[in-house]
Amino acid sequence: MIKTVNLKKTYRTEEVETTALNNVNLEIKEGEFVSVMGPSGCGKSTLLNIIGLLDNPTDGEFYFLDTEVSQLSERRRAQLRKGNIGFVFQSFNLIDELTVYENVELPLLYLGMSSDERKARVNAALESVHIVHRQKHFPQQLSGGQQQRVAISRSVVAGPKLILADEPTGNLDSTQGEEVMKLLMQMNEAGTTIIMVTHSPANAEYSHRIIHLFDGHVVTDNFSHSHYTHADSR
Repeated sequence: MIKTVNLKKTYRTEEVETTALNNVNLEIKEGEFVSVMGPSGCGKSTLLNIIGLLDNPTDGEFYFLDTEVSQLSERRRAQLRKGNIGFVFQSFNLIDELTVYENVELPLLYLGMSSDERKARVNAALESVHIVHRQKHFPQQLSGGQQQRVAISRSVVAGPKLILADEPTGNLDSTQGEEVMKLLMQMNEAGTTIIMVTHSPANAEYSHRIIHLFDGHVVTDNFSHSHYTHADSR
């Protein structure tokens, strides 16, 4: 599903050149749940932005769904993102002026779906995260955990093949965080590929693989303990 070959990302100002990613070679198959870990500034979010087609690499190749996309225009990247990729952010990124229902419906409006189909999909997405009873509320009337559930609901409503989660439990207490991780695990078990950036070793254990970045390099890429547990239980 995703393959990078000698991927590089360099940021240049007049005085200084910063290498955020340096020769990153990765392959992520459909249906995997992968965690990306490493210290702040090691390139995790840069990698997520490139995989999410929000940014282009400076050099190297990037294949998404068997298409080489490294130097696509912003317009073509936006077309590929639509319906294929869902995002979950640490800060939820909900629109305060819209209700829970309207926030989740928004991606479907961009896809030009009929109102009947939108309604069916929004209700199904809200049910999947157990937040239907809050659909007329506004984000500010919800707890952090509820807001993140709405954000997950919005990320899956268009049926994307890939969900990118950037520190999805960063603003939540441990109980709410665990709920969110279980939801992501359920989405993955239903077939959605998930790539998650996290600082939390406990969260990373929900995934199949853990990739460690350091100074823009992949230093380790190993199966997690949960992968072996699942394999043992088969």
